Amino acid sequence: MPSSRAALAARCLSSSGSLSDVVDMVCVIFMRCYQGSTLAIWFQGVLLDGRYNVIMQNAIVTTLTGLAPVLDAGVRILVLGSFPGVASLAAGQYYAHPRNQFWRLISSVTGEDLAALPYAERLPRLLEHGVGLWDVLGECERVGSLDSAIRKPAANDFDRLRELCPLLDTVGFNGQASGKFAPQFTAAGYRTIVLPSSSPAYMAMSFEQKYEIWRRLRRDGLCGDL
Repeated sequence: MPSSRAALAARCLSSSGSLSDVVDMVCVIFMRCYQGSTLAIWFQGVLLDGRYNVIMQNAIVTTLTGLAPVLDAGVRILVLGSFPGVASLAAGQYYAHPRNQFWRLISSVTGEDLAALPYAERLPRLLEHGVGLWDVLGECERVGSLDSAIRKPAANDFDRLRELCPLLDTVGFNGQASGKFAPQFTAAGYRTIVLPSSSPAYMAMSFEQKYEIWRRLRRDGLCGDL
């Protein structure tokens, strides 16, 4: 390890600061040593996010605002998450965490590799397939990305959904937290499916097992043009 990296390690090991400071330094070391590598991305996406989930219990909590909906009059399937994670809010993108499986799952459903496209190109293509995106919550307080850390949730206004998306037929809920809203959509006449979460924190099912349920977003259960 070059001397600069050794110095970083020494600072970390000799730090008399808080545990949060030590974790910060560990992250910096890995970011600098392995910049651009898969390991660096893993630490950025998992360790940093985990730090905010677990360590920053005394952080100042502010009200967070979610992302704008991805909708048009041609949407037939709507996927609702709970609320964007830290990485997604920072990037201003749905499902921006590098280990979130959403884009792989929805690519399998649509039959087009949306995950390979730049984000700005994914959304128009997603709409071309008749799929929209939004979250059940428009605002909340939360430290980290875990749904269990959500406080003071405020639901999005779905009253105009039928007007905005007259062809909407199926609403899928990405995970159990958003799935709590399924009964109200069922009562409104929509076909609803509670999907296994695409989050990297949900490891109880493999990608293949998740996809077997996600494919039910399509009435025919197949992949390809919707």
